[in-house]
Amino acid sequence: MSSVPSSPSAPSAPSSAQRSDRPGALVETTGIEIIAESERTARPRDLFWPWFAANVSVFGMSYGAYLLGAGISFVQASVVAVIGIVISFLLCGIIAIAGKRGSAPTMVLSRAAFGVHGQKVPGIVSWLTSIGWETMLAISAVLATATVFQALGLASGTAVLVIAAIAIAAIIVIASVLGYHTIMRIQSVLTWATGAMTILFMILTIPHIHWDQVASIPSGTPQQMIGALVMVMTGFGLGWINISADWSRYQKRTASDGAIVFWNTLGGSAAPVILVVFGLLLAGSDPDISAKIAGDPVGTLVTLLPLWALIPFWIVAVLTLVSGAVNGIYSSGLTLLSLGIRVPRPAAAAVDGTILTLGTIWVVFFAQSFIGPFQSFLITLGVPIAAWAGILIADILTRRRDYDEAALFDANGRYGAFDWTSIATMVVLSVIGWGLVVNNYAEDAPWNNWQGYLLEPLGLGTWVADGAYWDGPWAYSNLGVLFALVFGFLITFIARRGTIRRQEAGQA
Repeated sequence: MSSVPSSPSAPSAPSSAQRSDRPGALVETTGIEIIAESERTARPRDLFWPWFAANVSVFGMSYGAYLLGAGISFVQASVVAVIGIVISFLLCGIIAIAGKRGSAPTMVLSRAAFGVHGQKVPGIVSWLTSIGWETMLAISAVLATATVFQALGLASGTAVLVIAAIAIAAIIVIASVLGYHTIMRIQSVLTWATGAMTILFMILTIPHIHWDQVASIPSGTPQQMIGALVMVMTGFGLGWINISADWSRYQKRTASDGAIVFWNTLGGSAAPVILVVFGLLLAGSDPDISAKIAGDPVGTLVTLLPLWALIPFWIVAVLTLVSGAVNGIYSSGLTLLSLGIRVPRPAAAAVDGTILTLGTIWVVFFAQSFIGPFQSFLITLGVPIAAWAGILIADILTRRRDYDEAALFDANGRYGAFDWTSIATMVVLSVIGWGLVVNNYAEDAPWNNWQGYLLEPLGLGTWVADGAYWDGPWAYSNLGVLFALVFGFLITFIARRGTIRRQEAGQA
């Protein structure tokens, strides 16, 4: 491992060696400090459990309606789903390599590319992204609960929503506060339970599939397919990419990079690929299902089941959504610590859990639409996150040695306080990228209508004021996300190669 020459005054990386975090510990007290060698006992295949459990949710089926809503056929949507899901989780797997090399959370390892203090720029965006994702999952669980209870005639109205919101938020917060070891044990159990129940759901809903209607859906343009591809990538792998290394920091230092990428990709993409394609069949068979999914994704799918299957399916559906939210809260707490908030890790998770609870209550009780603002939010933050991901992936693939762990916490170390090349790259690509994406939900999220300002100058689209919409084949392709990801990688791969070599040689 590359390291700064030791001296009595050289700073050392914060370590969990003095803590009692062992696989049997109830509460993980380790925050963003380096994981001690004695605690790095995980194997690459262990990564399958948290990624699969967090992505086996039937919420993935709702993407069938979203893809068909992009104006493409079943075959086109299936191709887009497979490519977008697998590639996006493959990118997560590459970033997970950094967790093994540096045994620290993602946003701490990103300091090697942005500088110890400069990392706060993507760190804030990452924190907002995680908060948004986990709140969305909690909202879906609450809405599904209300739908099932109403279908069974048990209860309905405000009381059910309040109780569901409090109970679901409490489960998410408690699990995330307990930390890594507890979450890994929970996820390994949930994987089997949720996988089995999801298969049962698919069997029970097969009669709702009408292939003749699915096959009659007209094909869309290549530009529409690109737009759908971007939506899939941001809705799946790119939505998790900023926390990828959080789950690999307990890996043995001798673990294979290829194995880490493989198990991360398999765990994240296996269930969504199947669920989205099945969701395409359901949504393509019934326009009414497609329309209702926008308001209550999981609840709409639940209504397709016989009464006897509602309770077990509801339990598993809620648990899968909670599973993903737990992963998000856990990692957003680590990101909060990386921004300089000096509180214990469990307290950071509790703070984010409180924000999640308030956000859930706001959307469930006051917001008129759920999926519109969320998708608009995803694209907006997806642009800078894509730029950051391209930068970090290039940084990881260029490095030949493990990280200097002490320098990740020392602004005077080899990674410096600010890497202005990376910061400028992310900012510039974000500004350009926002100009190449548009708000698909202008009515539900009018606060985002400022985007797309480069489409007309570049001849990619035209704003039609009378109807308040964009016209043109490329207008809704969301090129800005792909642009930020690809050029973030290329610029870093070329412009920072010399900087990385100097860092690995031990020069600040």
